[in-house]
Amino acid sequence: MHLPEEYLSFLVHFHGTRDYFECHEILEEYWKETAPKERDSHWVGLIQIAVALYHDRRGNNPGASRTLAKAISNLRLKEDELQQLGLDSEALINLLQHTHERMLLNEPYKSINLPIKDPDLLANCQSLCNQEGYTWGIESDCTNLELVNRHLTRDRSEVILERNRQLSHRKLKIEDHS
Repeated sequence: MHLPEEYLSFLVHFHGTRDYFECHEILEEYWKETAPKERDSHWVGLIQIAVALYHDRRGNNPGASRTLAKAISNLRLKEDELQQLGLDSEALINLLQHTHERMLLNEPYKSINLPIKDPDLLANCQSLCNQEGYTWGIESDCTNLELVNRHLTRDRSEVILERNRQLSHRKLKIEDHS
């Protein structure tokens, strides 16, 4: 089974560093390259899991539970795609529902492991994790503020430049029609 490198990297970070922000970045970039118009893609569902856990760990309970509910709704319809990714789709939905219930009860954040059904995929990801110096299945360190607040440390200069470029472009269009 050939799986995208980005997906393997997502799994390594999800289970080995618990850097959910990085997980989101990796898969979002891949999704935008492969199926950007598919807002209900299984890739989006996996991104939503990472985003929900990122919010959960930061104490943003409403954002976490709302985002995880979207992921569950999306992934419930993606059994075949999840199986092709080596995941146990039924176990994943059950895990996500349990996690969502924990969030709704305002219980503290707890790391989860995605149910990888394919033993070769699991062994490959664990090996990649070890090669990177990470511990597979590590519990997240909620006191690591660099990890918890990762969105505050990212370089947004390209995003800001693109936003300004689009704004200038729109202003020029408006001026041309005046």
